[in-house]
Amino acid sequence: MSNRWDEIVNWDVRKESEDGFFENLLREYGVCDVLDMACGTGFHAIHLAQEGFNVDAADGSDAMLAETYANAEKHDVDLTIQKADWLSLTHSIHKQYDAVICLGNALTHLFEKEFYLKTIREVFKVLKKGGIFVVDQRNYDRILDKGYSSKHQYYYCGNQVEIQPVELHDTMVQFQYKFSENEKYHLTMHPIRQQVLTGYLKKSGFSNIRTFGDFQERFDPYEPDFVIQVAQKA
Repeated sequence: MSNRWDEIVNWDVRKESEDGFFENLLREYGVCDVLDMACGTGFHAIHLAQEGFNVDAADGSDAMLAETYANAEKHDVDLTIQKADWLSLTHSIHKQYDAVICLGNALTHLFEKEFYLKTIREVFKVLKKGGIFVVDQRNYDRILDKGYSSKHQYYYCGNQVEIQPVELHDTMVQFQYKFSENEKYHLTMHPIRQQVLTGYLKKSGFSNIRTFGDFQERFDPYEPDFVIQVAQKA
């Protein structure tokens, strides 16, 4: 599905919907050097580089990395791009950053508590003191408690694809991505609750955790489609 991911995202609409949120957040913390540990097709890595940040892009998927290379060339952006396994991030990443970002609901590809903790602790190691980890997820609290709904305003902004969960349990959700020509793909994710992830961040050494819902710091817990957490290495 990597060659169709940009149809799901729609770069122009997504950039407009974010309205500079991540750039402004990083500047608030004085960030210069950024690692995008789940770069996907390169959307955030490329846009942040265009905004003047020093960005390295990593992903565990060769297919996604190929899309990042192509998009970086298309946008005339020079990126360091490499393959990296989250569970052994420090084996591939040998420098420290002011910020590590993990966006697009990517972290919920993990299922086991031990894998979350191992990954987050690896992130902690590649951050400078005072650095931040920015991680997002679908609002699984709302999905689990009230069922799936989407305002279709953020993140997945393409209008040629329909996204719906076709299977949902406390420990697993499978999303179907159906394109206009009836081509279908499926992704299986872990519907981790927000406070569980917050607990993992704290247990891994992070503090000063802030939470945003659809880019707003004040929000009703069941209102946003996506939740973003910002955790600091004190």
